[in-house]
Amino acid sequence: MTAGCLICLQEEANPADVVFADGQWSAGVIAGYDVPGWIVLRLRRHAEGFAQLTADELAQFGRRVRDIISAVRGVTGAAATYLMIFGEANPHLHALITPRTAEVGEDRRLGDILRLRTECNDAEAARALVPAIRAAYLTLAAQPAGAGA
Repeated sequence: MTAGCLICLQEEANPADVVFADGQWSAGVIAGYDVPGWIVLRLRRHAEGFAQLTADELAQFGRRVRDIISAVRGVTGAAATYLMIFGEANPHLHALITPRTAEVGEDRRLGDILRLRTECNDAEAARALVPAIRAAYLTLAAQPAGAGA
């Protein structure tokens, strides 16, 4: 862990917030981004971008993203799911997965979905979805690597 890194601090996350954690990657709800269905996928070691990933970490990123997005879509019924990676405010490789469900208005689509961070922040409701997302993710992750999600 790197001192002062918000994303590194997720190693100490409440287990109720964690969808999965393996040797390289972890995913779950993060305070401040706890909108129901929003999940943050993060590298468990501190790295500040794709250029710092090992070949295995990079290969696993694709599989983890695919399976988390499929799990979130399945649980939320989202028509679309956004994957966002910025890395400026918190320079530790992580991706925000945000489902666009039927309740999300036209004015909150594309980049404007980030406005839901404050408008729809509900830690209790976000945590309530974690067990279903975890179960869906574990089912997908158990499939052979070449299987479609």
